[in-house]
Amino acid sequence: MSIKSNLLKILKDLPKEVTLVAVSKTKTQMEIMEAYKAGQRIFGENKIQEMAGKWSALPKDIEWHMIGHVQTNKVKYMSEFVTLIHGVDSLKLLKEINKQGIKHNRTINCLLQVHIAQEQTKFGLDEKELFEILESPEFRTLGNVRIKGLMGMASFTDNEEPDANILSMGMSGDYKIAIEEGSNMVRIGSSIFGGRNYP
Repeated sequence: MSIKSNLLKILKDLPKEVTLVAVSKTKTQMEIMEAYKAGQRIFGENKIQEMAGKWSALPKDIEWHMIGHVQTNKVKYMSEFVTLIHGVDSLKLLKEINKQGIKHNRTINCLLQVHIAQEQTKFGLDEKELFEILESPEFRTLGNVRIKGLMGMASFTDNEEPDANILSMGMSGDYKIAIEEGSNMVRIGSSIFGGRNYP
């Protein structure tokens, strides 16, 4: 099946309140354009320099989402254009995003990345760390950062669902379950584009 038919099939399945982020990491500009021509406008990348290259070459009405782990020293490469940073897991990173937002005179939307499973291998905040950030006096001074919700990297445990307007959870293999659990943003790559093209 083509990228277009894969994409249209997924969009037909998704409830209208769920946003699809097409995960385009390792994919060519031509493959992204095929999805773009089929109507997709939101793409997710996990490497900042790769995303910056695609941003400069592709149509400017594309929304770029940073879905990978973000190193503080790389924020400057995407701060001019990124629409949403999914994986913010420290106050230090938020402060750098804010600093770069000031430089480009824009407010940068972010999701705080939380642990929603017992796995300790993934990046993310636990509940205590999350509230420490949100309640810290420093956080209140960050005028060029807007927290839009939470991002999680695994299936829900019995925790209460967070009260946020974006819950980014669910990928190609489990997005239907994630939507049932309250996710309203899903990150789907291989089900649209096929397997990854790792060099």
